[in-house]
Amino acid sequence: MQAEDMEVPIINNLIDNGDRQKPKGKDVFKDQQKESESSMESPNLEFEYGDTDTLTAELSELYSYTEEPEFALNRDYFEEDFRSHARGRRWIELTVEEQRTYVMRLLDALEVTDRDKRLKVARAILYLAQGVFDECDTEVDVLHWSRHNVFLLYDMGIFTALLELLSMEIDNSQACSSAVRKPAISLADSTELRVLLSIMYLMVETIRIQTEDDRPEWRTAREAFKNELGSPLYNGEPFALLLFTMVTKFCSMNAPHFPMKKVLLLLWKTILFTLGGFEELQEMKIRGRERLNLPPLPEDSIKVVRAMRAASPPASAMELIEQQQQQKRGRRSRRPLVKQDSLDTYNERDPFKNDDARDEEEDPEDTDSGIEGEVDPLDRDVIIQPPPPPPPLRPPTERVNFPKGLPWAPKVREKDIEHFLETSRNKFIGFTLGNDIETLVGLPRPIHESVKTLKQHKYVSIAEVQVRKEDELQQCPMTLGEEDIEETPTEMLYLGMLPNLSQYVIALLKLLLAAAPTSKAKTDSINILADVLPEEMPITVLQSMKLGIDVNRHKEIIVKAISALLLLLLKHFKLNHIYQFEIVSQHLVFANCIPLILKFFNQNIMSYISAKNSICVLDFPHCVVHEMPELTAESLEAGDSNQFCWRNLFSCINLLRILNKLTKWKHSRTMMLVVFKSAPILKRALKVKQAMMQLYVLKLLKIQTKYLGRQWRKSNMKTMSAIYQKVRHRLNDDWAYGNDIDARPWDFQAEECALRESIEKFNSRRYDKNRNGEFTPVDNCLQSVLGQRVDLPEDFHYSYEMWLEREVFSQPIQWEGLLQNP
Repeated sequence: MQAEDMEVPIINNLIDNGDRQKPKGKDVFKDQQKESESSMESPNLEFEYGDTDTLTAELSELYSYTEEPEFALNRDYFEEDFRSHARGRRWIELTVEEQRTYVMRLLDALEVTDRDKRLKVARAILYLAQGVFDECDTEVDVLHWSRHNVFLLYDMGIFTALLELLSMEIDNSQACSSAVRKPAISLADSTELRVLLSIMYLMVETIRIQTEDDRPEWRTAREAFKNELGSPLYNGEPFALLLFTMVTKFCSMNAPHFPMKKVLLLLWKTILFTLGGFEELQEMKIRGRERLNLPPLPEDSIKVVRAMRAASPPASAMELIEQQQQQKRGRRSRRPLVKQDSLDTYNERDPFKNDDARDEEEDPEDTDSGIEGEVDPLDRDVIIQPPPPPPPLRPPTERVNFPKGLPWAPKVREKDIEHFLETSRNKFIGFTLGNDIETLVGLPRPIHESVKTLKQHKYVSIAEVQVRKEDELQQCPMTLGEEDIEETPTEMLYLGMLPNLSQYVIALLKLLLAAAPTSKAKTDSINILADVLPEEMPITVLQSMKLGIDVNRHKEIIVKAISALLLLLLKHFKLNHIYQFEIVSQHLVFANCIPLILKFFNQNIMSYISAKNSICVLDFPHCVVHEMPELTAESLEAGDSNQFCWRNLFSCINLLRILNKLTKWKHSRTMMLVVFKSAPILKRALKVKQAMMQLYVLKLLKIQTKYLGRQWRKSNMKTMSAIYQKVRHRLNDDWAYGNDIDARPWDFQAEECALRESIEKFNSRRYDKNRNGEFTPVDNCLQSVLGQRVDLPEDFHYSYEMWLEREVFSQPIQWEGLLQNP
């Protein structure tokens, strides 16, 4: 099946196969100099990967800076209505029963027909969800009252009422048609939607987070809300499906006024809440292996990755050019070495290592070599000398870090053992035994030892068991009967998404392309800035700078939400059933997700990760509690003091993980990485000194090293060493030498078609209820058929005689016609 048959839009010109995007002349020199400086100065990033950022950061990203005046508007509408009810008292002074009474009054007011009155009431509810900030002195108080009010709102049934209003707004054809006709869309076009989505987001995000001091009734409410969101209670489908519908409607240009950032954030948090985050995924995986009687996981991958240390960044071409110039001039000045890590530290002290360094420098093909900066061969006599004594503040044991062992236990698949035995039998006996991994007759003793070692590290994944079971169900549908499908939230979500899955995937990738920093503005691309652009465009330099920061921040948040959402969907579908994961993966691949992610990384990634597109004093809840200082162009340029931007680093890691999931064990997709020349793009990403990001970059490099040629491997020996040191080993994977590359031709279409056939068989067997019609037994006994009881309406016996007269007696029957052949 070709990609064109699926009506998938092709995202053209994502990666230039040549050097067309590279600047010419002096620009090259300047860019390399910048990269050189950034690689020398790049510090270790103290970043801890998780499901989300801190609660304060996640809440602040819901609002754009252009929405700041609306905080006061929400407060004013609340106080205008609350003053008549409370008679001089404040919200935080009321008893819980009085608060419930007032919320019930707001709930009744939400049902009025006047649109403007409804909006005022919704703003008052939003002010409650935001934590009645005008009555609070600190940010902690705001978060405390926000949490209290959100659980109160949920208990009073506000979410269900909001959902009905949201459905009305989505189906509001008048608003959609007027937005389509408008030449420029601004914040004012999506006011009602933004207020409703903001309340819902605050409810989902606040209830999702569990704290130690939660009351018992709050814990009960959390479980109830989680089940409610994940169950098909809203028009027979989970809540996430309604949000997916909004995304596709927006991308098809039928509703350009939808506030996409808020929709995507709410969709991501809904999936995260109902299906579970990375910690829950690990627990579900452990339980799933226990159910299938599989051995436990060799290690906790989350803990292993968190314990890893980052390697030093690769040397840039600029650094190596400087070294060569020094070598020509015969200067013996020693370049300061970057701090080395782990194995590489010891190897740099090894005099024999410099033979490789000389070979690498003589290689003209690829000057950007290695995970660390190359050492000048003229400095060899300096390096051979014993290392200087460490400073007194550091203990002597830290001088050289010898690795105690590789971080990952090696794994072997059963098919790898089969392949090894087939090769051995062919070589020593001259015939094969098929899928037999037990018989070792006639094989020499070393082969016995090899097989024993391979079996010790054999790893059977849940996916392999699912594929095997699916094959059995396909072969024996009558014998094995119906499969018992557990109604998990993931299963219900997949069932709801299945009819329009390709549309959802394409819509998400369109938004990701529009938000990517490397994308050029095109006339036909979708406008994702509808919920950030003000009605009146800026007229001063300061306003323009503020809006520019807001737009960049807006795009970064969209990339963050989409990357996290896609990764969660892939991981949950893979755990639920491998073929559910494969169909989403295939839709992503056919919609050109692989070149899109590579295009995203084809930029100065250090600049993206250290971007300062935020104004701390305008972030919620800081902006509603503290006095607003006067903003100046200098303060906006300075940005915050953070070492890196959390959301951008989070997005990069998510996109790398998605790319890994799409290409793992897929030969044809791995070849796409090679064809799109991803190696130099990925190597530049190694400049980011963060262990988890480096790990996923090295994984992507590992799967394609055998196809990059001997010269590349020779020029990048330190990158190869980093792969060996940080990435899990497959015992008989020939990744470093590429001796078996000629054995496997690259036939993308055949591989994808075979996979597609398996997926369609799975979906047909599991979800097509009419498929087994031909196997249904037919009752052809006349007495049995006539003796079956037929349920008739209650009033049928009153008109039975009339029915007989009209339908039987008055109808002429052509008896001769019945005797003739048709």
